[in-house]
Amino acid sequence: MIAVKREGIILEKTDLAFENDGVMNPAVIAEGETVHLFYRAVREGNYSTIGYCRLEGPLQVVHRDKEPLLYPQFDYESQGVEDPRIVKIEDAYYLSYTAYDSVSAVGALAVSGDLKHFTKKGIITSQFTYSQFEELICSKGHPADKYFRSYNNRESYTSSGKKVYLTDKNIVFFPRKINGRFYFLHRIKPDIQLVCIESMEDLTYDFWINYFLDFTQHIIFEPRHGHESSYIGGGCPPVELPEGWLMIYHSVRDTPDGYVYSASAALLDLENPAVEIARLPYPLFSPETEYELRGVVNKVCFPTGTALFGDRLYIYYGAADNCIACASVSVKDLVKELMSYK
Repeated sequence: MIAVKREGIILEKTDLAFENDGVMNPAVIAEGETVHLFYRAVREGNYSTIGYCRLEGPLQVVHRDKEPLLYPQFDYESQGVEDPRIVKIEDAYYLSYTAYDSVSAVGALAVSGDLKHFTKKGIITSQFTYSQFEELICSKGHPADKYFRSYNNRESYTSSGKKVYLTDKNIVFFPRKINGRFYFLHRIKPDIQLVCIESMEDLTYDFWINYFLDFTQHIIFEPRHGHESSYIGGGCPPVELPEGWLMIYHSVRDTPDGYVYSASAALLDLENPAVEIARLPYPLFSPETEYELRGVVNKVCFPTGTALFGDRLYIYYGAADNCIACASVSVKDLVKELMSYK
Protein backbone atom coordinates (compact mmCIF):
# COMPACT_ATOMS: atom_id res chain seq x y z
CA MET A 1 0.00 0.00 0.00
CA ILE A 2 1.20 3.48 -0.85
CA ALA A 3 1.54 6.03 1.98
CA VAL A 4 -0.75 9.03 1.52
CA LYS A 5 -0.58 12.07 3.79
CA ARG A 6 -3.77 14.00 4.52
CA GLU A 7 -2.80 17.69 4.35
CA GLY A 8 -6.22 18.79 5.59
CA ILE A 9 -8.81 21.33 4.49
CA ILE A 10 -7.56 24.07 2.16
CA LEU A 11 -10.75 26.04 1.54
CA GLU A 12 -14.20 26.23 3.12
CA LYS A 13 -17.42 27.97 2.21
CA THR A 14 -18.04 31.54 3.36
CA ASP A 15 -21.03 33.77 3.97
CA LEU A 16 -20.59 35.33 0.52
CA ALA A 17 -23.73 34.73 -1.52
CA PHE A 18 -22.01 32.87 -4.37
CA GLU A 19 -20.36 30.26 -2.10
CA ASN A 20 -22.58 29.97 0.95
CA ASP A 21 -23.56 26.35 0.32
CA GLY A 22 -20.19 24.77 -0.45
CA VAL A 23 -16.86 24.90 -2.26
CA MET A 24 -15.38 21.88 -4.03
CA ASN A 25 -13.63 20.27 -7.00
CA PRO A 26 -10.97 22.84 -7.99
CA ALA A 27 -9.07 23.17 -11.24
CA VAL A 28 -5.41 23.53 -10.28
CA ILE A 29 -2.37 24.85 -12.07
CA ALA A 30 1.03 25.52 -10.51
CA GLU A 31 3.53 28.06 -11.81
CA GLY A 32 6.72 28.10 -9.78
CA GLU A 33 5.80 28.40 -6.11
CA THR A 34 2.34 29.77 -6.95
CA VAL A 35 -0.69 27.50 -7.17
CA HIS A 36 -3.87 28.81 -8.81
CA LEU A 37 -7.19 27.27 -7.77
CA PHE A 38 -10.34 27.74 -9.83
CA TYR A 39 -12.97 26.12 -7.68
CA ARG A 40 -16.63 25.26 -7.91
CA ALA A 41 -18.58 27.59 -5.64
CA VAL A 42 -22.18 26.69 -4.80
CA ARG A 43 -24.81 29.02 -3.48
CA GLU A 44 -28.07 27.92 -1.91
CA GLY A 45 -30.34 26.37 -4.52
CA ASN A 46 -27.49 24.39 -6.16
CA TYR A 47 -26.37 27.24 -8.41
CA SER A 48 -22.68 26.95 -9.27
CA THR A 49 -20.06 29.46 -10.35
CA ILE A 50 -16.26 29.27 -10.43
CA GLY A 51 -14.30 31.13 -7.78
CA TYR A 52 -10.58 31.83 -7.63
CA CYS A 53 -7.90 31.73 -4.98
CA ARG A 54 -4.11 31.74 -5.02
CA LEU A 55 -1.73 29.70 -2.89
CA GLU A 56 1.94 30.25 -2.11
CA GLY A 57 3.42 26.81 -1.96
CA PRO A 58 1.03 23.88 -2.02
CA LEU A 59 -1.04 24.72 1.06
CA GLN A 60 -1.08 28.40 2.07
CA VAL A 61 -3.96 30.51 0.71
CA VAL A 62 -2.74 34.09 0.23
CA HIS A 63 -5.54 35.54 -1.90
CA ARG A 64 -9.20 34.73 -2.50
CA ASP A 65 -11.58 36.63 -4.76
CA LYS A 66 -14.82 37.88 -3.25
CA GLU A 67 -16.76 37.41 -6.48
CA PRO A 68 -16.93 34.51 -8.95
CA LEU A 69 -14.50 34.57 -11.85
CA LEU A 70 -16.77 32.58 -14.17
CA TYR A 71 -20.54 32.39 -13.98
CA PRO A 72 -23.46 31.28 -16.16
CA GLN A 73 -23.92 33.49 -19.22
CA PHE A 74 -25.66 31.20 -21.69
CA ASP A 75 -28.75 29.00 -21.69
CA TYR A 76 -26.73 25.78 -21.77
CA GLU A 77 -25.14 26.67 -18.39
CA SER A 78 -28.02 28.55 -16.80
CA GLN A 79 -28.01 26.50 -13.59
CA GLY A 80 -24.27 26.33 -13.16
CA VAL A 81 -20.68 26.08 -14.32
CA GLU A 82 -19.28 23.13 -12.41
CA ASP A 83 -16.22 20.99 -11.65
CA PRO A 84 -13.50 22.76 -13.69
CA ARG A 85 -10.13 21.36 -14.74
CA ILE A 86 -7.32 23.38 -16.27
CA VAL A 87 -4.15 22.79 -18.30
CA LYS A 88 -1.70 24.96 -20.21
CA ILE A 89 -1.07 23.86 -23.80
CA GLU A 90 1.52 25.95 -25.60
CA ASP A 91 0.56 29.58 -24.86
CA ALA A 92 -3.07 29.09 -23.82
CA TYR A 93 -4.87 27.89 -20.72
CA TYR A 94 -7.74 25.47 -21.37
CA LEU A 95 -10.38 25.36 -18.63
CA SER A 96 -12.96 22.62 -19.15
CA TYR A 97 -16.08 22.43 -17.04
CA THR A 98 -19.54 20.91 -16.77
CA ALA A 99 -22.31 23.16 -18.06
CA TYR A 100 -25.66 22.50 -16.40
CA ASP A 101 -29.03 23.95 -17.36
CA SER A 102 -31.08 22.03 -14.74
CA VAL A 103 -31.87 19.34 -17.34
CA SER A 104 -28.65 18.43 -19.17
CA ALA A 105 -25.03 18.23 -18.00
CA VAL A 106 -22.48 18.56 -20.82
CA GLY A 107 -18.82 19.45 -21.28
CA ALA A 108 -17.82 23.02 -22.11
CA LEU A 109 -14.58 24.95 -22.58
CA ALA A 110 -13.14 28.37 -21.76
CA VAL A 111 -9.71 29.60 -22.91
CA SER A 112 -7.40 32.22 -21.43
CA GLY A 113 -4.02 33.74 -22.09
CA ASP A 114 -3.48 35.17 -18.61
CA LEU A 115 -5.64 33.23 -16.11
CA LYS A 116 -7.69 36.37 -15.56
CA HIS A 117 -9.78 36.77 -18.70
CA PHE A 118 -11.50 33.72 -20.16
CA THR A 119 -13.31 33.35 -23.47
CA LYS A 120 -16.02 30.72 -23.49
CA LYS A 121 -15.93 28.39 -26.50
CA GLY A 122 -19.24 26.67 -25.80
CA ILE A 123 -20.18 23.01 -25.55
CA ILE A 124 -17.50 20.62 -26.80
CA THR A 125 -19.20 17.29 -26.10
CA SER A 126 -22.00 15.80 -28.19
CA GLN A 127 -25.50 17.22 -28.12
CA PHE A 128 -27.48 14.03 -28.70
CA THR A 129 -30.54 12.84 -26.86
CA TYR A 130 -30.54 9.45 -25.15
CA SER A 131 -32.51 7.88 -27.99
CA GLN A 132 -30.01 9.22 -30.54
CA PHE A 133 -27.13 7.88 -28.44
CA GLU A 134 -28.79 4.46 -28.26
CA GLU A 135 -29.42 4.37 -31.99
CA LEU A 136 -25.82 5.27 -32.82
CA ILE A 137 -23.98 2.93 -30.48
CA CYS A 138 -26.30 0.00 -31.20
CA SER A 139 -26.18 0.38 -34.98
CA LYS A 140 -23.22 -2.00 -35.24
CA GLY A 141 -24.32 -4.31 -32.48
CA HIS A 142 -22.28 -2.70 -29.73
CA PRO A 143 -22.83 -4.10 -26.21
CA ALA A 144 -24.77 -1.16 -24.90
CA ASP A 145 -26.63 -2.63 -21.93
CA LYS A 146 -24.33 -1.18 -19.29
CA TYR A 147 -24.85 2.34 -20.62
CA PHE A 148 -28.59 2.02 -20.27
CA ARG A 149 -28.26 0.62 -16.78
CA SER A 150 -26.29 3.75 -15.92
CA TYR A 151 -28.85 6.02 -17.54
CA ASN A 152 -31.92 3.99 -16.70
CA ASN A 153 -35.25 5.41 -17.78
CA ARG A 154 -33.79 8.66 -19.07
CA GLU A 155 -36.16 10.36 -21.45
CA SER A 156 -35.02 12.32 -24.49
CA TYR A 157 -37.40 15.20 -23.83
CA THR A 158 -38.85 16.87 -20.76
CA SER A 159 -42.60 17.15 -20.27
CA SER A 160 -42.37 20.65 -21.72
CA GLY A 161 -40.60 19.38 -24.85
CA LYS A 162 -37.04 20.45 -24.03
CA LYS A 163 -34.31 18.10 -25.26
CA VAL A 164 -32.43 16.11 -22.63
CA TYR A 165 -28.87 15.60 -23.80
CA LEU A 166 -26.71 12.62 -22.96
CA THR A 167 -24.85 13.32 -19.72
CA ASP A 168 -21.17 13.72 -20.62
CA LYS A 169 -18.95 15.10 -17.86
CA ASN A 170 -15.43 15.13 -16.42
CA ILE A 171 -13.70 16.69 -19.42
CA VAL A 172 -9.97 16.46 -18.69
CA PHE A 173 -7.36 17.62 -21.21
CA PHE A 174 -3.84 16.24 -21.38
CA PRO A 175 -1.41 19.11 -20.65
CA ARG A 176 0.33 19.00 -24.02
CA LYS A 177 -0.37 17.92 -27.56
CA ILE A 178 0.62 14.34 -28.32
CA ASN A 179 1.98 13.89 -31.84
CA GLY A 180 0.51 17.27 -32.73
CA ARG A 181 -3.01 16.49 -31.51
CA PHE A 182 -5.18 17.44 -28.56
CA TYR A 183 -6.30 14.62 -26.30
CA PHE A 184 -8.99 14.77 -23.66
CA LEU A 185 -10.82 12.34 -21.42
CA HIS A 186 -14.57 12.43 -20.94
CA ARG A 187 -17.04 10.23 -19.14
CA ILE A 188 -20.24 8.63 -20.32
CA LYS A 189 -21.06 6.29 -17.44
CA PRO A 190 -19.73 3.90 -16.44
CA ASP A 191 -16.42 4.19 -18.35
CA ILE A 192 -13.81 6.79 -19.34
CA GLN A 193 -13.50 7.60 -23.04
CA LEU A 194 -10.74 9.36 -25.00
CA VAL A 195 -11.03 11.98 -27.74
CA CYS A 196 -8.18 12.85 -30.11
CA ILE A 197 -8.46 15.90 -32.42
CA GLU A 198 -6.28 18.28 -34.37
CA SER A 199 -8.28 21.36 -33.37
CA MET A 200 -11.39 22.29 -31.42
CA GLU A 201 -13.12 22.98 -34.72
CA ASP A 202 -13.06 19.23 -35.36
CA LEU A 203 -15.76 18.70 -32.73
CA THR A 204 -18.67 18.93 -35.13
CA TYR A 205 -22.02 17.16 -35.26
CA ASP A 206 -20.61 14.73 -37.85
CA PHE A 207 -17.54 14.09 -35.70
CA TRP A 208 -19.71 12.89 -32.85
CA ILE A 209 -21.87 10.74 -35.14
CA ASN A 210 -18.77 8.91 -36.34
CA TYR A 211 -17.40 8.76 -32.81
CA PHE A 212 -20.49 7.01 -31.46
CA LEU A 213 -20.77 4.71 -34.46
CA ASP A 214 -17.38 3.38 -33.36
CA PHE A 215 -17.93 4.03 -29.68
CA THR A 216 -16.26 1.00 -28.11
CA GLN A 217 -12.95 1.92 -29.76
CA HIS A 218 -12.85 5.11 -27.71
CA ILE A 219 -13.33 3.48 -24.31
CA ILE A 220 -9.92 3.42 -22.63
CA PHE A 221 -10.83 2.70 -19.03
CA GLU A 222 -13.52 0.46 -17.59
CA PRO A 223 -14.32 -0.39 -13.96
CA ARG A 224 -12.33 -3.43 -12.92
CA HIS A 225 -11.88 -3.54 -9.16
CA GLY A 226 -14.30 -3.48 -6.26
CA HIS A 227 -13.75 0.16 -5.33
CA GLU A 228 -14.73 1.20 -8.88
CA SER A 229 -17.53 -1.29 -9.41
CA SER A 230 -20.27 1.30 -10.01
CA TYR A 231 -18.47 3.72 -12.33
CA ILE A 232 -15.32 5.77 -12.82
CA GLY A 233 -14.53 9.21 -14.20
CA GLY A 234 -11.70 11.56 -15.05
CA GLY A 235 -10.13 13.39 -12.14
CA CYS A 236 -6.95 15.45 -12.39
CA PRO A 237 -5.19 16.36 -15.64
CA PRO A 238 -2.61 13.63 -16.26
CA VAL A 239 0.90 14.30 -14.97
CA GLU A 240 3.71 13.59 -17.43
CA LEU A 241 6.44 11.37 -15.99
CA PRO A 242 9.25 9.40 -17.67
CA GLU A 243 7.30 6.20 -16.99
CA GLY A 244 4.04 7.47 -18.51
CA TRP A 245 1.04 9.68 -17.84
CA LEU A 246 0.05 9.48 -14.18
CA MET A 247 -3.73 9.59 -14.07
CA ILE A 248 -5.53 10.34 -10.82
CA TYR A 249 -9.20 9.55 -11.39
CA HIS A 250 -12.30 9.06 -9.27
CA SER A 251 -13.82 5.66 -8.65
CA VAL A 252 -17.24 4.89 -7.22
CA ARG A 253 -18.78 1.88 -5.51
CA ASP A 254 -22.27 1.47 -4.16
CA THR A 255 -22.94 0.41 -0.58
CA PRO A 256 -26.10 0.01 1.53
CA ASP A 257 -25.35 3.50 2.87
CA GLY A 258 -24.82 5.11 -0.53
CA TYR A 259 -22.01 5.68 -2.99
CA VAL A 260 -18.37 5.96 -1.89
CA TYR A 261 -16.16 8.20 -4.06
CA SER A 262 -12.42 7.49 -3.89
CA ALA A 263 -9.28 8.80 -5.58
CA SER A 264 -7.54 6.16 -7.68
CA ALA A 265 -4.37 5.99 -9.76
CA ALA A 266 -3.20 4.55 -13.08
CA LEU A 267 -0.38 4.97 -15.58
CA LEU A 268 -0.94 5.49 -19.32
CA ASP A 269 1.47 5.28 -22.25
CA LEU A 270 3.10 8.62 -23.11
CA GLU A 271 2.69 8.42 -26.88
CA ASN A 272 -0.56 6.47 -26.93
CA PRO A 273 -2.61 7.29 -23.84
CA ALA A 274 -5.25 4.78 -24.89
CA VAL A 275 -2.82 2.14 -23.61
CA GLU A 276 -3.03 1.38 -19.90
CA ILE A 277 0.35 0.47 -18.41
CA ALA A 278 -0.75 -0.15 -14.85
CA ARG A 279 -3.55 0.52 -12.39
CA LEU A 280 -3.71 0.27 -8.62
CA PRO A 281 -6.12 -2.51 -7.58
CA TYR A 282 -7.11 -0.47 -4.53
CA PRO A 283 -8.00 3.21 -3.97
CA LEU A 284 -5.19 5.71 -3.57
CA PHE A 285 -7.32 7.22 -0.81
CA SER A 286 -10.94 6.95 0.28
CA PRO A 287 -13.17 8.92 2.65
CA GLU A 288 -11.89 8.52 6.21
CA THR A 289 -11.94 11.88 7.97
CA GLU A 290 -15.03 13.65 9.26
CA TYR A 291 -14.84 16.29 6.50
CA GLU A 292 -14.79 13.53 3.86
CA LEU A 293 -17.47 11.38 5.46
CA ARG A 294 -20.04 14.07 6.33
CA GLY A 295 -21.18 16.94 4.15
CA VAL A 296 -23.63 17.89 1.44
CA VAL A 297 -22.94 14.48 -0.14
CA ASN A 298 -21.40 12.02 2.30
CA LYS A 299 -18.33 9.85 1.67
CA VAL A 300 -16.77 11.77 -1.21
CA CYS A 301 -13.13 12.31 -2.21
CA PHE A 302 -13.33 13.83 -5.71
CA PRO A 303 -9.85 14.69 -7.11
CA THR A 304 -9.65 17.38 -9.78
CA GLY A 305 -6.15 18.89 -9.75
CA THR A 306 -2.53 18.39 -8.73
CA ALA A 307 0.62 20.40 -8.05
CA LEU A 308 4.09 18.86 -8.07
CA PHE A 309 6.69 20.14 -5.59
CA GLY A 310 9.88 18.11 -5.81
CA ASP A 311 8.96 14.46 -5.40
CA ARG A 312 5.71 15.35 -3.64
CA LEU A 313 2.47 15.32 -5.60
CA TYR A 314 -0.27 17.37 -3.95
CA ILE A 315 -3.75 16.21 -4.91
CA TYR A 316 -6.60 18.68 -4.44
CA TYR A 317 -10.10 17.31 -4.09
CA GLY A 318 -13.65 18.08 -3.15
CA ALA A 319 -14.52 16.57 0.23
CA ALA A 320 -18.15 15.57 0.74
CA ASP A 321 -19.24 18.32 -1.70
CA ASN A 322 -18.63 20.80 1.10
CA CYS A 323 -14.98 21.87 1.22
CA ILE A 324 -11.65 21.55 -0.62
CA ALA A 325 -8.93 19.39 0.88
CA CYS A 326 -5.49 18.16 -0.13
CA ALA A 327 -3.55 14.93 0.17
CA SER A 328 0.04 14.30 -0.89
CA VAL A 329 2.08 11.33 -2.00
CA SER A 330 5.64 10.57 -3.09
CA VAL A 331 5.71 10.33 -6.89
CA LYS A 332 8.62 7.90 -6.76
CA ASP A 333 6.79 5.60 -4.37
CA LEU A 334 3.52 5.84 -6.30
CA VAL A 335 5.15 4.98 -9.62
CA LYS A 336 7.03 2.09 -8.02
CA GLU A 337 3.78 0.78 -6.56
CA LEU A 338 1.97 1.17 -9.88
CA MET A 339 4.71 -0.63 -11.79
CA SER A 340 4.40 -3.58 -9.42
CA TYR A 341 0.94 -4.12 -10.95
CA LYS A 342 2.10 -3.77 -14.54
